[in-house]
Amino acid sequence: MKLTLAICTHNHLAALKQTLAGLHDLHPPQGSWELLIVNNASQDGTGTWLAQGGWQRNGINCRVVEESQLGVAHARNRALTEAEGEYVVFLDDDETPETDWLMNLEQVIDFHHPAAIGGCIRALLPNGRPDWLTDELLGFLGELDYGPAERTLTETSTPIFTGNAVFHRQTVLDAGGFDGNLGRRGNIQSGGEDTELYRRLIKLKKTVRWAPQAIIHHRIEPWKLRRTYFLQLHFRQGRMEGARKRGSASRIPPFYLISQLARAHGRALMQRFKQGAHHSLRQEMNAAYFVGYFLGWFRDPA
Repeated sequence: MKLTLAICTHNHLAALKQTLAGLHDLHPPQGSWELLIVNNASQDGTGTWLAQGGWQRNGINCRVVEESQLGVAHARNRALTEAEGEYVVFLDDDETPETDWLMNLEQVIDFHHPAAIGGCIRALLPNGRPDWLTDELLGFLGELDYGPAERTLTETSTPIFTGNAVFHRQTVLDAGGFDGNLGRRGNIQSGGEDTELYRRLIKLKKTVRWAPQAIIHHRIEPWKLRRTYFLQLHFRQGRMEGARKRGSASRIPPFYLISQLARAHGRALMQRFKQGAHHSLRQEMNAAYFVGYFLGWFRDPA
């Protein structure tokens, strides 16, 4: 089999229903493909609804597997091991692809045979855009756009996001899969599992392609359009990275962390004082990150 379209889901039934309904308009690829749903310890009736059927797309094999270990990285690894396709295409449960999305990804596969592909992600905001939500901040809602030209990605600074990504199954399994210590885990909004895998593939000199014509729309939930969401996201990311950086070293944070923490807060306060709250959020996010980093180094297990 050529492609496995994998959707990992946790307690997101209403969004999953909308995503699966949208797949009925999807133009199929030329090669054989299947649809794989990984239900990651959902407790909102997702498993029961999927078992009732009626959501499947005609003409292809549609399967559901249960992954009891909570965490999106574990769910993605389960998709890699369960997939029958040579390539695994990941789509999040709150996204709607354009009708030619899968066909465009298939064309890149046929021409380049890469280890991975990243596609364009556009944030679909529910009720307009808040004044403080700058273009730079859209990336933290999953938006991704490296321009209109298809190309090979070679820099660690241009990661792909698993909301719209393809991976050569065996290549990623041989590389160790997704890091289970990273990514969302239940209600804990974190990330990084896709960026870490991308950077690992780049270091291994694997080919990663940017496919701008393969477009999906990320349906943003209203609760994410709050300043606290961005601050908490960076705080948790800092905690995770602080603990990982410390490893087996002393839990007493080094002095340079104290100075970094102080500088970050100073910049945030100065920005807010000079330009107001609408322009200071990015600096406040940096400050939240260093608070988390300091706490993760001091308290959390590596």
